Amino acid sequence: MKSINFVIVGDYQIVNDLGKKGTTTDLSIYDRKTRDTIYTWTVPITFPDKIQSLMQAVNIAEYAIVNVAKIDKYLGEQILALDAIKAREGFIIHSYEVDEEKLKTLIKHTSISDFKFLTDIDQLKQLMNNLEPKSQEGDCMIPIDHAFRVKGVGTVVLGVIKQGVVKTFDQLKILPSGKNIIVKSIQMHDDTVTESKSPARVGLAIKGIDADEISRGDVLCSPESLHLQTATNSIAAEFIKIHYYKGEITESQTYVISVGLQTKPVKIKYRNATEIVISSENELVFFSGQPYALLKPDGSGTRIIAKGVIQ
Repeated sequence: MKSINFVIVGDYQIVNDLGKKGTTTDLSIYDRKTRDTIYTWTVPITFPDKIQSLMQAVNIAEYAIVNVAKIDKYLGEQILALDAIKAREGFIIHSYEVDEEKLKTLIKHTSISDFKFLTDIDQLKQLMNNLEPKSQEGDCMIPIDHAFRVKGVGTVVLGVIKQGVVKTFDQLKILPSGKNIIVKSIQMHDDTVTESKSPARVGLAIKGIDADEISRGDVLCSPESLHLQTATNSIAAEFIKIHYYKGEITESQTYVISVGLQTKPVKIKYRNATEIVISSENELVFFSGQPYALLKPDGSGTRIIAKGVIQ
């Protein structure tokens, strides 16, 4: 069974024509199962009020759909969010009122400049059927987007397998806590399976940790994985200030980092004009080369203020 995951930004009401509504918090997950493929669409329903949900939504998916009803600062933030995670594959639909040439100019120097412009949702549906999963081999890595307790089952976590394979009775580790857990059962689209591979979206019943000990962005991984790191300070990173942000990014202020599905307060120190060191009171989970964005959630202008990759 193939799995393909999308994020929808802009006017996300088209999701109702694509799939059925499932898990809903600040993110809504819609899905649809065909004969050989499970499709999921993630929507950041608390954006534009909360920039964090936008960043988390774009980090869940492998493909993006941008549905433009109007060109405004919120569209700008959504483009910046996709650019920060280096999204390169996706589709753009727009209303008749939107000037397509202006839109193309807006995305020209971003990672989404090669997204395909489509005429309508019917064309989108047709092209989605031709997509292939973007699977990643290697040690198991599953960022958790939801965790809760189910009566008679115990702790259940939801997430997309970003890398590798998960099997029933696997012994994994959850970071940053470092606790060892056992996978009791696996579900895909409400069907119980014994094995699932990247990039499937799964629900896992796990043993060894309570749901209230898990935060969005915690990562399940193979115990022997050397890929992931955890740290609270001295995290070296590339630094690129967003051109549209006109304020100063200072060492004295506290910002919010978006890395993977984590959004946590951080401070920075400059190494030079293009490199910083990130520190946080909360442990961060990351890998070398992972994209991040620096946020100013209470800002009145652009709230995505810098980007880069962790070194």
